[in-house]
Amino acid sequence: MDILDSARKVFDIEAQAVLALGSKLNGDFEKTVKLILQTKGRVVVCGMGKSGLIGKKIAATLASTGTPSFFMHPADAFHGDLGMLTPDDIFIAISNSGETEELLRLVPFMTDNHNVIIALTGNLRSSLAQAANIVLDISVEQEACPLQLAPTASTTATLAMGDALAVTLMHARDFQPENFARFHPGGSLGRRLLALVKDEMIVNNLPLISPEADFAELVNTITTGQLGLAVVELENGVGIVTDGDVRRAFSKYNKSVFDLKVSELMSVSPKTIPVDSKMADAFALMERNHITSLVVLDKHKAVGILKK
Repeated sequence: MDILDSARKVFDIEAQAVLALGSKLNGDFEKTVKLILQTKGRVVVCGMGKSGLIGKKIAATLASTGTPSFFMHPADAFHGDLGMLTPDDIFIAISNSGETEELLRLVPFMTDNHNVIIALTGNLRSSLAQAANIVLDISVEQEACPLQLAPTASTTATLAMGDALAVTLMHARDFQPENFARFHPGGSLGRRLLALVKDEMIVNNLPLISPEADFAELVNTITTGQLGLAVVELENGVGIVTDGDVRRAFSKYNKSVFDLKVSELMSVSPKTIPVDSKMADAFALMERNHITSLVVLDKHKAVGILKK
């Protein structure tokens, strides 16, 4: 088989495996999300081998997006780590076959400890599925492995199901960029979100313009500023003209556009943010309003521009 064709076949098989998960979602997924939202405990993810590696990623994604979670290796659990669990914890067990011995050995403890068991399995008739309180179907028609032995499409489907849980929980918790920053202070995004607007805003060569300026000066200001906009300095606040406003003006007025003043084209109530605000607040404001730029004000005067 051609090398590129082989790779494309893998992508096709795994993509189909993920797409098929949508049709398998049912009330059990909703129950899982609601239980996690309601619990006073943590989510404990457990799996063996390749399922364990995927489980580690699922636990990490949950933890970093607002759902307290950790990964527990089933062998370590059976040798003392079960002491980490409280009755309030939710136990997610991952096994494509549903017959992983190391996981099944933990079921009696979970039952006696009153833990909710959620099984991510590809075998709905398996021992794990029968023992679980809730079952999420991660079955796939075929593995990408030509021998149908190495976990490939099944691990991709499992990872996608974990991501679906994490993202749905994020929506339910209204998880915002500032929350993400608190859990990622060491990363570049985390550091930026925790910084202040005055530390990140653009201050050099600001595209400032008078409301009395003509259209030609406006175009020149936007072009030289290289930010896609011009900030109009008003007596008490600012206005704004974007490159989109310029294009629409050309379309509407044709050659007569050159007779217009900036005051006739500007938006008089642009989204702004105080200079001492947190970057997390700025990103949240841009996210809510579906914009990528903010004018930064210091006592109603434009002192910078913030780009997403």
